[in-house]
Amino acid sequence: MKVLRYVASAIIATGLFAAASGVMADGTRQALSSESVIETIKKRGSLRVGMATFVPWAMRDKNGELIGFEIDVATKVAGDMGVDIEFVPTAWDGIIPALVAGKFDVIIGGMSITMKRNLTVNFTHPYANTGYILMASNERADEKGLKTLEDFNQAGVTIATRRASTGATAMQKNFPKAKLIYFDDDTLAYQEAANGNVDGVSSTPPKAAFEIEKRGDKLRVVSPKLMSPTREAFALRKGDPDALNYFNNWIQENHASGWLKERHDYWFTTRDWAGMVADQ
Repeated sequence: MKVLRYVASAIIATGLFAAASGVMADGTRQALSSESVIETIKKRGSLRVGMATFVPWAMRDKNGELIGFEIDVATKVAGDMGVDIEFVPTAWDGIIPALVAGKFDVIIGGMSITMKRNLTVNFTHPYANTGYILMASNERADEKGLKTLEDFNQAGVTIATRRASTGATAMQKNFPKAKLIYFDDDTLAYQEAANGNVDGVSSTPPKAAFEIEKRGDKLRVVSPKLMSPTREAFALRKGDPDALNYFNNWIQENHASGWLKERHDYWFTTRDWAGMVADQ
Protein backbone atom coordinates (compact mmCIF):
# COMPACT_ATOMS: atom_id res chain seq x y z
CA MET A 1 0.00 0.00 0.00
CA LYS A 2 2.81 2.36 0.86
CA VAL A 3 4.32 1.70 -2.54
CA LEU A 4 1.00 2.45 -4.26
CA ARG A 5 0.59 5.67 -2.27
CA TYR A 6 4.13 6.68 -3.18
CA VAL A 7 3.53 6.01 -6.87
CA ALA A 8 0.22 7.87 -6.75
CA SER A 9 1.85 10.84 -5.04
CA ALA A 10 4.64 10.82 -7.59
CA ILE A 11 2.15 10.81 -10.46
CA ILE A 12 0.16 13.67 -8.93
CA ALA A 13 3.35 15.65 -8.30
CA THR A 14 4.52 15.04 -11.84
CA GLY A 15 1.17 16.18 -13.17
CA LEU A 16 1.23 19.32 -11.07
CA PHE A 17 4.78 20.06 -12.19
CA ALA A 18 3.86 19.54 -15.82
CA ALA A 19 0.82 21.77 -15.43
CA ALA A 20 2.89 24.44 -13.71
CA SER A 21 5.55 24.15 -16.40
CA GLY A 22 2.87 24.54 -19.05
CA VAL A 23 1.54 27.66 -17.36
CA MET A 24 5.06 29.05 -17.07
CA ALA A 25 5.78 28.23 -20.71
CA ASP A 26 2.54 29.86 -21.83
CA GLY A 27 3.34 32.89 -19.72
CA THR A 28 6.83 33.12 -21.19
CA ARG A 29 5.48 32.83 -24.73
CA GLN A 30 2.88 35.52 -24.06
CA ALA A 31 5.50 37.80 -22.55
CA LEU A 32 7.81 37.34 -25.53
CA SER A 33 4.94 37.92 -27.95
CA SER A 34 3.80 41.10 -26.21
CA GLU A 35 7.34 42.48 -26.32
CA SER A 36 7.78 41.80 -30.04
CA VAL A 37 8.09 44.71 -32.44
CA ILE A 38 5.21 43.05 -34.32
CA GLU A 39 2.85 44.13 -31.51
CA THR A 40 4.34 47.63 -31.57
CA ILE A 41 3.75 47.86 -35.31
CA LYS A 42 0.15 46.70 -35.00
CA LYS A 43 -0.62 49.15 -32.18
CA ARG A 44 1.08 52.03 -33.99
CA GLY A 45 -0.59 51.19 -37.28
CA SER A 46 2.59 51.64 -39.30
CA LEU A 47 5.80 49.83 -40.18
CA ARG A 48 8.92 51.98 -39.84
CA VAL A 49 11.65 50.90 -42.23
CA GLY A 50 15.27 52.02 -42.12
CA MET A 51 16.85 52.35 -45.57
CA ALA A 52 19.42 54.22 -47.64
CA THR A 53 19.45 55.08 -51.33
CA PHE A 54 21.14 52.61 -53.71
CA VAL A 55 20.19 52.20 -57.37
CA PRO A 56 18.05 50.18 -58.04
CA TRP A 57 17.22 49.27 -54.44
CA ALA A 58 15.86 52.65 -53.41
CA MET A 59 16.04 56.03 -55.18
CA ARG A 60 14.07 59.22 -55.77
CA ASP A 61 11.92 59.66 -58.83
CA LYS A 62 11.45 62.98 -60.61
CA ASN A 63 8.67 63.91 -58.19
CA GLY A 64 10.86 63.23 -55.17
CA GLU A 65 9.07 59.99 -54.27
CA LEU A 66 10.96 56.85 -53.29
CA ILE A 67 10.98 54.03 -55.86
CA GLY A 68 12.99 50.83 -56.26
CA PHE A 69 13.11 47.17 -55.35
CA GLU A 70 13.35 47.79 -51.60
CA ILE A 71 10.49 50.26 -51.73
CA ASP A 72 8.27 47.68 -53.43
CA VAL A 73 9.28 45.01 -50.90
CA ALA A 74 8.75 47.14 -47.79
CA THR A 75 5.46 48.54 -49.09
CA LYS A 76 4.11 45.03 -49.69
CA VAL A 77 5.27 43.87 -46.25
CA ALA A 78 3.32 46.72 -44.66
CA GLY A 79 0.29 46.09 -46.87
CA ASP A 80 0.24 42.42 -45.93
CA MET A 81 0.38 43.43 -42.25
CA GLY A 82 -2.51 45.83 -42.76
CA VAL A 83 -0.52 48.88 -41.66
CA ASP A 84 0.93 52.02 -43.23
CA ILE A 85 4.55 52.30 -44.34
CA GLU A 86 7.05 54.88 -43.04
CA PHE A 87 10.50 55.07 -44.61
CA VAL A 88 13.34 56.44 -42.48
CA PRO A 89 16.29 57.39 -44.75
CA THR A 90 19.49 56.86 -42.77
CA ALA A 91 23.22 57.21 -43.45
CA TRP A 92 24.52 53.74 -44.26
CA ASP A 93 27.38 53.71 -41.77
CA GLY A 94 24.93 54.53 -38.96
CA ILE A 95 21.97 52.41 -39.98
CA ILE A 96 22.64 49.44 -37.66
CA PRO A 97 23.17 51.65 -34.57
CA ALA A 98 19.93 53.46 -35.48
CA LEU A 99 18.06 50.14 -35.64
CA VAL A 100 19.46 49.03 -32.27
CA ALA A 101 18.45 52.41 -30.80
CA GLY A 102 14.85 51.85 -31.93
CA LYS A 103 14.72 54.58 -34.59
CA PHE A 104 12.78 52.16 -36.80
CA ASP A 105 11.46 48.59 -36.71
CA VAL A 106 13.50 46.84 -39.39
CA ILE A 107 16.15 47.49 -42.02
CA ILE A 108 14.92 46.68 -45.51
CA GLY A 109 17.65 48.28 -47.54
CA GLY A 110 19.69 45.84 -49.58
CA MET A 111 21.75 44.89 -46.54
CA SER A 112 24.01 41.91 -47.17
CA ILE A 113 24.44 39.25 -44.52
CA THR A 114 27.87 39.34 -42.89
CA MET A 115 29.08 37.59 -39.76
CA LYS A 116 30.28 40.88 -38.29
CA ARG A 117 26.86 42.49 -38.70
CA ASN A 118 25.21 39.34 -37.36
CA LEU A 119 26.94 39.89 -34.02
CA THR A 120 24.79 43.00 -33.58
CA VAL A 121 21.55 42.25 -35.46
CA ASN A 122 19.57 39.20 -36.53
CA PHE A 123 19.05 38.50 -40.22
CA THR A 124 16.04 36.93 -41.89
CA HIS A 125 16.26 34.40 -44.69
CA PRO A 126 17.77 35.99 -47.83
CA TYR A 127 15.28 37.56 -50.21
CA ALA A 128 17.77 38.69 -52.88
CA ASN A 129 21.26 37.93 -54.17
CA THR A 130 23.75 40.26 -55.80
CA GLY A 131 27.47 40.97 -56.09
CA TYR A 132 29.93 43.66 -57.10
CA ILE A 133 31.78 44.65 -60.25
CA LEU A 134 34.41 47.29 -60.94
CA MET A 135 33.81 50.28 -63.17
CA ALA A 136 36.67 52.32 -64.60
CA SER A 137 37.09 55.98 -65.34
CA ASN A 138 37.67 55.92 -69.09
CA GLU A 139 40.00 58.90 -68.89
CA ARG A 140 42.23 57.48 -66.14
CA ALA A 141 42.16 53.89 -67.37
CA ASP A 142 43.22 54.93 -70.87
CA GLU A 143 46.02 57.12 -69.52
CA LYS A 144 47.40 54.33 -67.32
CA GLY A 145 46.66 51.39 -69.60
CA LEU A 146 44.34 49.76 -67.05
CA LYS A 147 42.35 47.08 -68.88
CA THR A 148 41.85 44.02 -66.66
CA LEU A 149 40.85 43.53 -63.03
CA GLU A 150 44.43 42.49 -62.31
CA ASP A 151 45.67 45.83 -63.66
CA PHE A 152 43.73 47.67 -60.95
CA ASN A 153 45.38 45.72 -58.14
CA GLN A 154 48.54 47.79 -57.87
CA ALA A 155 49.95 50.74 -56.00
CA GLY A 156 49.07 54.07 -57.56
CA VAL A 157 45.52 52.98 -58.42
CA THR A 158 42.64 54.62 -56.56
CA ILE A 159 39.17 53.09 -56.24
CA ALA A 160 36.12 54.90 -54.87
CA THR A 161 33.55 53.00 -52.83
CA ARG A 162 30.77 53.55 -50.32
CA ARG A 163 31.79 53.66 -46.68
CA ALA A 164 30.79 50.67 -44.47
CA SER A 165 29.31 48.76 -47.41
CA THR A 166 29.89 45.21 -48.62
CA GLY A 167 31.05 46.86 -51.83
CA ALA A 168 33.91 48.38 -49.85
CA THR A 169 34.71 44.94 -48.40
CA ALA A 170 34.73 43.44 -51.91
CA MET A 171 37.16 46.12 -53.11
CA GLN A 172 39.46 45.56 -50.11
CA LYS A 173 39.49 41.83 -50.77
CA ASN A 174 40.01 41.95 -54.53
CA PHE A 175 42.31 44.99 -54.79
CA PRO A 176 44.48 44.93 -51.64
CA LYS A 177 47.31 46.89 -53.29
CA ALA A 178 45.11 49.75 -54.51
CA LYS A 179 44.17 52.81 -52.47
CA LEU A 180 40.50 52.98 -51.51
CA ILE A 181 38.69 56.30 -51.15
CA TYR A 182 35.45 56.21 -49.15
CA PHE A 183 32.26 58.19 -49.66
CA ASP A 184 29.07 58.33 -47.59
CA ASP A 185 27.03 58.65 -50.79
CA ASP A 186 27.87 56.41 -53.73
CA THR A 187 26.60 59.09 -56.15
CA LEU A 188 29.70 61.08 -55.22
CA ALA A 189 31.89 58.03 -55.83
CA TYR A 190 30.57 57.65 -59.38
CA GLN A 191 30.97 61.37 -59.97
CA GLU A 192 34.63 61.24 -58.91
CA ALA A 193 35.26 58.42 -61.39
CA ALA A 194 33.36 60.18 -64.18
CA ASN A 195 35.38 63.35 -63.53
CA GLY A 196 38.65 61.42 -63.77
CA ASN A 197 39.62 61.97 -60.14
CA VAL A 198 39.85 58.23 -59.32
CA ASP A 199 40.66 55.20 -61.45
CA GLY A 200 37.69 53.03 -60.57
CA VAL A 201 34.50 52.71 -58.54
CA SER A 202 32.71 49.73 -57.00
CA SER A 203 29.30 49.01 -58.47
CA THR A 204 26.55 46.48 -59.05
CA PRO A 205 25.47 45.49 -62.59
CA PRO A 206 22.16 47.47 -62.58
CA LYS A 207 23.83 50.57 -61.17
CA ALA A 208 26.66 50.27 -63.69
CA ALA A 209 24.20 50.17 -66.59
CA PHE A 210 22.37 53.17 -65.16
CA GLU A 211 25.58 55.20 -64.74
CA ILE A 212 26.85 54.39 -68.25
CA GLU A 213 23.47 55.39 -69.68
CA LYS A 214 23.56 58.66 -67.74
CA ARG A 215 27.22 59.60 -68.10
CA GLY A 216 27.90 58.52 -71.67
CA ASP A 217 31.53 57.76 -72.39
CA LYS A 218 32.88 58.67 -68.94
CA LEU A 219 32.69 55.19 -67.39
CA ARG A 220 32.96 51.56 -68.45
CA VAL A 221 32.71 48.12 -66.85
CA VAL A 222 36.12 46.51 -66.43
CA SER A 223 34.69 42.98 -66.26
CA PRO A 224 31.18 41.54 -65.82
CA LYS A 225 32.60 39.03 -63.33
CA LEU A 226 30.81 39.32 -59.98
CA MET A 227 33.13 39.76 -57.03
CA SER A 228 32.12 38.69 -53.53
CA PRO A 229 28.56 37.47 -54.23
CA THR A 230 26.21 38.49 -51.44
CA ARG A 231 22.86 37.53 -49.90
CA GLU A 232 20.53 40.33 -48.86
CA ALA A 233 18.15 40.05 -45.89
CA PHE A 234 16.02 42.10 -43.50
CA ALA A 235 17.86 43.11 -40.31
CA LEU A 236 16.13 43.06 -36.91
CA ARG A 237 17.02 43.79 -33.32
CA LYS A 238 18.10 40.71 -31.38
CA GLY A 239 15.81 38.96 -28.90
CA ASP A 240 12.64 39.08 -31.00
CA PRO A 241 11.74 35.57 -32.24
CA ASP A 242 8.17 36.56 -33.20
CA ALA A 243 9.35 39.25 -35.61
CA LEU A 244 12.02 36.99 -37.06
CA ASN A 245 9.41 34.27 -37.60
CA TYR A 246 6.93 36.64 -39.25
CA PHE A 247 9.41 38.18 -41.69
CA ASN A 248 10.96 34.80 -42.53
CA ASN A 249 7.52 33.44 -43.38
CA TRP A 250 6.74 36.53 -45.45
CA ILE A 251 9.92 36.03 -47.49
CA GLN A 252 9.22 32.32 -47.99
CA GLU A 253 5.64 32.99 -49.10
CA ASN A 254 6.67 35.66 -51.59
CA HIS A 255 9.48 33.53 -52.96
CA ALA A 256 7.00 30.70 -53.47
CA SER A 257 4.42 32.93 -55.17
CA GLY A 258 7.02 34.35 -57.56
CA TRP A 259 6.35 37.92 -56.46
CA LEU A 260 9.91 38.56 -55.24
CA LYS A 261 11.39 37.20 -58.46
CA GLU A 262 9.05 39.30 -60.60
CA ARG A 263 9.93 42.50 -58.75
CA HIS A 264 13.65 41.64 -58.66
CA ASP A 265 13.69 40.94 -62.40
CA TYR A 266 11.96 44.25 -63.11
CA TRP A 267 14.44 46.34 -61.15
CA PHE A 268 17.61 44.34 -61.85
CA THR A 269 17.25 43.09 -65.42
CA THR A 270 15.21 45.78 -67.21
CA ARG A 271 15.71 49.47 -67.89
CA ASP A 272 11.97 50.25 -67.89
CA TRP A 273 12.36 52.34 -64.75
CA ALA A 274 15.38 54.43 -65.80
CA GLY A 275 13.31 57.32 -67.14
CA MET A 276 11.57 57.75 -63.79
CA VAL A 277 14.75 58.41 -61.80
CA ALA A 278 15.64 61.96 -60.82
CA ASP A 279 18.90 63.41 -62.12
CA GLN A 280 21.73 62.88 -59.65
